[in-house]
Amino acid sequence: MSHVPADLRYTEEHEWVRTEADGTVTIGLTDHAQNTLGDIVFLDLPDVGRKAEAGDSIATVESVKAASDIYSPLTGEVVEVNQDAVESPEDVNNAPYETWLFKIKIAAGAPSDGLLDAKAYAKLVS
Repeated sequence: MSHVPADLRYTEEHEWVRTEADGTVTIGLTDHAQNTLGDIVFLDLPDVGRKAEAGDSIATVESVKAASDIYSPLTGEVVEVNQDAVESPEDVNNAPYETWLFKIKIAAGAPSDGLLDAKAYAKLVS
């Protein structure tokens, strides 16, 4: 069974979401996602300034098995991208919860009730 940290929120598309002290959210791929994909070899992350609606395809991850979309878990604007992850995409396999992909500033009034807590996500992937 995949590791599911209790302090994060999750999407049904296997992204994890952490709310930061400044109100931004940090997004990465879950342990389940990286296990399913296999060895990750390429990340195409969004540009800073890109606006996205919750559920939009915002990035791409490629592995030795397949390519897959990464979806924006919330509506907002990309404010930071992890260039280290782009340069070393295998870090997602080695440490999925420490290797964040991008950060979003949530749009005013944007709902966040579509995210799963750890218990619900663990049930989803079991």
